Amino acid sequence: MPFYEHVFIARQDLSNTQAEGLIEHFGTVLTDNGGSVVDSEYWGVKTMAYKINKNRKGHYAFMRSDAPAPAVQEMERLMRLHDDVMRVLTIRVDEHEEGPSAQMQKRDERDSRRERR
Repeated sequence: MPFYEHVFIARQDLSNTQAEGLIEHFGTVLTDNGGSVVDSEYWGVKTMAYKINKNRKGHYAFMRSDAPAPAVQEMERLMRLHDDVMRVLTIRVDEHEEGPSAQMQKRDERDSRRERR
């Protein structure tokens, strides 16, 4: 099965537990349709570059999945219909990276950054 990475932004007026509940809800949609969630991360409330639906901030969430294309399409369809989800981005990747995402790593742990002069 192909590998996917999903990022979605939920409304800022949700609580942290409600936002994490969305991750579980959409993860069960994938598993019910024959896929599996490899990893999921809750990135917290972040300020966005521009307003979306009159919101300046949003709850960011990240999921790695191994699922067939129809399962991913069904999850995206349900995300777009859900009132609390503002944006969805799904990317197909060749393989999942080990460890936490770059967003969750500490600044000094990121070895790919170059030094400033």
